[in-house]
Amino acid sequence: MRVVYLEPVPPDVEAVVVECLPEGFDLRVRRPGEDPASIVGEADFLLVATTPVTAEVLAAAPRLRLIQHQGVGYDNVDVAAAARAGVPVALTPEGTTIPVAEHVFLLILSLYRNLLPAATALREGRWLQWSLRSRSFNLVGKRLGIVGLGRIGREVARRGRAFGCQIIYTDLARAPAEVEAELGATYASLDDLLAQADIVTLHVPLTEATRGLIGARELARMRPSAILINTARGGLVDEEALYRALVAGQIAGAGLDVFAQEPPPPDHPLLRLENVVATPHIAAGTRDALREKMAAAFANMQRVAQGLEPLHRVA
Repeated sequence: MRVVYLEPVPPDVEAVVVECLPEGFDLRVRRPGEDPASIVGEADFLLVATTPVTAEVLAAAPRLRLIQHQGVGYDNVDVAAAARAGVPVALTPEGTTIPVAEHVFLLILSLYRNLLPAATALREGRWLQWSLRSRSFNLVGKRLGIVGLGRIGREVARRGRAFGCQIIYTDLARAPAEVEAELGATYASLDDLLAQADIVTLHVPLTEATRGLIGARELARMRPSAILINTARGGLVDEEALYRALVAGQIAGAGLDVFAQEPPPPDHPLLRLENVVATPHIAAGTRDALREKMAAAFANMQRVAQGLEPLHRVA
């Protein structure tokens, strides 16, 4: 069985993937600069993270049996083209949920404790033992607003409760009462959540309905002391509106792991702001998570090879 991995990963990452490869499977990893369509002709399975899987790529893969996304955000896959080709698309929530939820709190605490200004000043010989106190905050008692109470949103809620946060959430469908009780979560409309939350964290997929979900109007509803966290997809946020809101003091800060264009240009306005903590789409990027993802992804391919339906199928 030929697996084509469409991500041009570095050798150390490739080595971890190879360690997880089942017996009887062969792996071909795309190299930097290679056209994806040029290497999929013998593929039984495509493994993909961020590389676009277009109709052209699908047309070049006549043997294809499954597109396995190694994460949960699949806006880079032409699902309609896959459906026309009769190729299922499946996700890998394993290895994604926990590290992303942990990364949310890395961003929150970095903003709340002014980590970047403090570390930078220390390296420059400035000792800010007192200078940051009036603008540093505890998490306990803060209202954590979760937009999207799916797998990741629920893990964020559990960790928020451990920190002593009050949990409010919004979603297309209200969670069952037992889930709300377990998480200590209160349902609110998006407008009410934005107005009430000290922290707003986004956990919804990028679709035509959610693109630009947080724009100028939504940012205007947030508190001046509130912060916005986005570890989902950059397209959920109007970045120009966010920049204006941050510069004007309309909100206090933002923690971003994703951008509308990835990688963003080095002169991206948001990257110049002291009240922004940014990371390069690494929320799920740990060695532990990679091993778990690969094990689950390859297990799903084995299911399909055995004639079974793939798990976590989206199309």
